[in-house]
Amino acid sequence: MTVQVFGLACGSTRKARDWFRRHKIPFTERNVKREPLTLSELQQILALTVEGTDEIISTRSKVYKELTQDIDALSLNELLELFQQYPALLRSPIIIDHKRIQVGYNEEEIRQFLPRETRQRQWIKWRAENFIPVKGSY
Repeated sequence: MTVQVFGLACGSTRKARDWFRRHKIPFTERNVKREPLTLSELQQILALTVEGTDEIISTRSKVYKELTQDIDALSLNELLELFQQYPALLRSPIIIDHKRIQVGYNEEEIRQFLPRETRQRQWIKWRAENFIPVKGSY
């Protein structure tokens, strides 16, 4: 499965897109404001989270701060419909593949989307460059 980047037109989404291009990792990108996530896609995203909806809600967004509803009192279906109605309630970007998720852009965490072989080569290179022999062990 190709990596999917869901987000708004913001700096964090742009950084994620640039990172995937720089590392030559195929991905698809979708602006959720122009094309909101479907209920099925939202459920797929939630299935990958550890903290459920708390992990994907943007509590710093203007939409969240202006909400008159108590989000904690909403049923899951009502909350998912709210995400569809107000895509800015979602943190951005939400990056997924078939088994991983990253919410927001983080330079260290996004490395999980590198192919295993690439991560292993980088680890070996780092160890070689940072090798410090222990006195008396050679």
